[in-house]
Amino acid sequence: MPDQSIPQARTPDAPPAEPVSGASGISRRALLGTAGATGLVLGTAGGAVGYASAPAGATPLTSVGAERAMFHGKHQPGITEGLQARGHLVAFDLAAGAGRKEAAALLRRWSTTAERLMAGEAAPHGDTDVARDAGPSSLTVTFGFGYSFFGRTGLEKQRPGALDPLPDFSSDHLDRSRSDGDLWVQIGANDALVAFHALRAIQKDAGSAARVRWQMNGFNRSPGATAHPMTARNLMGQLDGTRNPQPTDTDFDQRIFVPASGEPAWMANGSYAVVRRIRMLLDDWEKLSLTAQEQVIGRRKANGAPLSGGDETTPMDLEKTDAHGDYVVPLTAHARITRPEKNGGAAMLRRPFSYHDGIDADGTPDAGLLFICWQADPLRGFVPVQRKLDRGDALSKYIRHEASGLFAVPGGAAKGEYVGQRLLEG
Repeated sequence: MPDQSIPQARTPDAPPAEPVSGASGISRRALLGTAGATGLVLGTAGGAVGYASAPAGATPLTSVGAERAMFHGKHQPGITEGLQARGHLVAFDLAAGAGRKEAAALLRRWSTTAERLMAGEAAPHGDTDVARDAGPSSLTVTFGFGYSFFGRTGLEKQRPGALDPLPDFSSDHLDRSRSDGDLWVQIGANDALVAFHALRAIQKDAGSAARVRWQMNGFNRSPGATAHPMTARNLMGQLDGTRNPQPTDTDFDQRIFVPASGEPAWMANGSYAVVRRIRMLLDDWEKLSLTAQEQVIGRRKANGAPLSGGDETTPMDLEKTDAHGDYVVPLTAHARITRPEKNGGAAMLRRPFSYHDGIDADGTPDAGLLFICWQADPLRGFVPVQRKLDRGDALSKYIRHEASGLFAVPGGAAKGEYVGQRLLEG
């Protein structure tokens, strides 16, 4: 779990939210009004209640329900947006006999559904009404292709070299049935019912063209639960993601997105997602003293400050020693090992969800992190950092990598296009 932080800003390339009217013809202003008890004006941040019939005097959506991400844009949604409260990850395998034609039809259906749901509207076919009373709630739906997809569709010549399978790591205990897949979908929203509604619609749209290979559910802290925006905490109680690249960084696009002139051409403005289900051995972790936990991570648990001093954003002094001549930040500390300058400048954008899948028969919680990281090339992002962690990270005693996937996520769809069209129809 590299030591990087999650940006809260929207992608600078995303177009502004569009005015939307409800089914009854009521204006967007009448439907949304202001942001409820906070008194904040929504401006262009909202969407619409879509297919919910609301009288003119209805209580307006809160800011959480009204916030809307845009489906069309330079990049797909769900990469640079802030962390959402609820997430679903699902991988599909194409059905026997399904090929390029069926895959193109499926991505066209999925894109139409995603665009409607992200606008707070009903699914185009057989809507379940689960999200009828809610707004868009920052819903994002993101699509990617796995290594096996290209063989199934006869597109091997278009398979990116960056999609070659990840190397084996000594910390891996992978369940292959919950790894990889032909197609990958990431769903996030700030309302659990909105997120589930999207998951169900995507599953139904797959029809006979694809079957679910695996599915995982995650969560993060709800917006507004803290007094001010802050780096998220994981289930170990640590601030998780302090040194994430930021969209304002001059080299952000270079590190995270495939350039417009990149290869293959259909991946222009896209990114590569590494997905890992990382189980946290919480019973063992929670036996450690606070001081021992901080030595494992290399940061203060309370505020994320490096052990070398300062606050969360203070640069870590890797050379600082104590009165005994020992490094203040231990050589095996997670935060030391994951620093870009210790990994040839390797950087990735982390955008994870926590998960809890119940209690095992022996009372052990099945809980941890659905690790998702984004980079222009995993061989220069995830792989060198994970290799370094594999060789000496103190945190490795308290986590276990149980599932893994790597997916090529193409750039965003323009108006009138579906995601992946340049690959499937090029």
